[in-house]
Amino acid sequence: MNEMNELELKYLKSLAHQYPNIAAASTEIINLQAILNLPKGTEHFLTDIHGEYEQFNHVLKNGSGAVRRKIDEVFGNTLSNKDKKSLATLIYYPKEKLDLVLQEEDNIEDWYKITLHRLVQVTKTVASKYTRSKVRKALPKDFAYIIEELITEKAEVSDKEGYYNEIIHTIIRIGRAPDFIIALSNLIQRLVIDHLHIVGDIYDRGPGPHVIMDTLMKYHSVDIQWGNHDIVWMGAACGHLACIATVLRIAARYGSLDTLEDGYGINLIPLATFALETYKDVNCDTFAIKYNTDYDTKDLSLDMKIHKAIAMIQFKLEGQIIKKHPEFEMDDRLLLDKIDYEKKTVRIGDKEYAMSDVEFPTVDPSDPYNLTPEEEQVMARLRQAFLKCEKLQRHIRFLYSNGGLYKIHNSNLLYHGCVPVDEEGNFKSVNVDGKKYKGKALYDILDSFARKGYYAKNAPSEMYRAQDLIWYIWAGPNSPVFGKDKMATFERYFLSDKETHKETKNSYYSLLDNEEVLNKILVEFGLDTEKSHIINGHVPVELKKGESPIKCGGKLLIIDGGFSKAYQSKTGIAGYTLVANSHGMRLVAHEPFESTEAAILHESDIFSDTTVVENSYDRILVADTDIGRELRESIVQLEHLLKAYQEGTIAEK
Repeated sequence: MNEMNELELKYLKSLAHQYPNIAAASTEIINLQAILNLPKGTEHFLTDIHGEYEQFNHVLKNGSGAVRRKIDEVFGNTLSNKDKKSLATLIYYPKEKLDLVLQEEDNIEDWYKITLHRLVQVTKTVASKYTRSKVRKALPKDFAYIIEELITEKAEVSDKEGYYNEIIHTIIRIGRAPDFIIALSNLIQRLVIDHLHIVGDIYDRGPGPHVIMDTLMKYHSVDIQWGNHDIVWMGAACGHLACIATVLRIAARYGSLDTLEDGYGINLIPLATFALETYKDVNCDTFAIKYNTDYDTKDLSLDMKIHKAIAMIQFKLEGQIIKKHPEFEMDDRLLLDKIDYEKKTVRIGDKEYAMSDVEFPTVDPSDPYNLTPEEEQVMARLRQAFLKCEKLQRHIRFLYSNGGLYKIHNSNLLYHGCVPVDEEGNFKSVNVDGKKYKGKALYDILDSFARKGYYAKNAPSEMYRAQDLIWYIWAGPNSPVFGKDKMATFERYFLSDKETHKETKNSYYSLLDNEEVLNKILVEFGLDTEKSHIINGHVPVELKKGESPIKCGGKLLIIDGGFSKAYQSKTGIAGYTLVANSHGMRLVAHEPFESTEAAILHESDIFSDTTVVENSYDRILVADTDIGRELRESIVQLEHLLKAYQEGTIAEK
């Protein structure tokens, strides 16, 4: 201890404010040691949610089937299947289910008594793997003391049943049963998932990304790995015109402009007015809307005009960026200047292709990438609307503060897309802002530019350059989260030749079963090749075609199974959840979700099929996790403090 340097002494003195004497430091060491020996909390990994908020909320509520498994564990054969289903639905949607029960039940007091007993049993089981203090922090304020009494074994009470019955009887007598049921149900949902990882693509296609973001912002513990669709929204929130145009075009294409108007309160009237006037007598058939059942078809004609108007603006703005940044190597995307209006063709490479539509009233063939004054005005107003939208800015700030392009957590490497490699599996060098980067360094530099694009307001020229890079992360051929040679948007709208629609994936995707390549990636990110996994989203796994999400014997897991309705016909399922708990890893495949209404009225759950990826013979403890490492470090520091007290280097208070 004599060797203690000034810095250490300073640190221990600041620690002494928190633990002012031997007793306090000793108690904390004992507490932390106890936590290390608990089973690790359950982590859930979800990806590619694409605005499907009803299904997303249900999967969170049912813990990807964990709530139902706990009910089976607690009640075994003592409850009928029907009763188990009712109890599960009550836990998922307590308020709505209670409304129905109150209308239907003759003897509501009896029902309360039975239900409360059952809920207490389930709560006890889900709380058993946590410390009391962690459970205490999760308890709803109004009922914290009572819940703690009900779920804690009391050795000193001889008539335990009488004691618990009396508490429950009082809750019912004073009219607090409904609130208490809601509180217990929410607590069960909260304890079933300890931590949530979203491996990208919250936005685009589905109708409710804003609802999902609201849910995530209230969630107790979550991190996000940005997907390319999140990135383009982040760029739009920065005020980047090409990103704004892209977000609007995708919303128009999928019939979800309501997300922007009603969800975020963004005024689209200037765009609608411009589209109505400019495309009044223009054929917009190529710009059909891929709408779902709740789309109001009376908007169809206007939405097709908006769709075409914003697509043409997007192509122009993208052209401007590509010309400004030759290092992006995206000249093959400059197609507006390759159109022959007489022949109705476009030249791509050295071939000419017939176009289904060349009626572009805003394109000047001699200067095709220039916005018309009217288009400029529309975009200026939209830019202000995005920048001033408080709700959008709040959501995007949350994405920045709780997210990144990748994450390393408990020996798992999480990213949305890929690590760009060549055919041999060597990391690809990419030019970013004049320097070459590859592997982890490529992820790090792009992550830092994504942040500068939003936060570097004091250095405008740096901020605008960074915003162009945000757009590149969305659609660039060597972007890790996009991972294809091109985004063939232009071809899909205007060319019938399907060959031109092909987007070639980075070689990474053909090497997913190559252990040497995967090990190289794990080592690059500083992970142990024996114990680690890569968890990946972005590319839907086509289960229907016999594809498996489990690659290379479980070393890599692609967990995009088609949450988005747009993909479900392709994948044959409706999303995966990867569950990592103290017993190992399970992959849960979900059936399509009917609706929240059906889940409440008909008690229809999502049927989920489980595949065990990895079983651990010894239970995985908190000691084996990242948090465990931090706790061990804290114990070491506290032991130093204890020694300093014992030797009198620091005085006890």
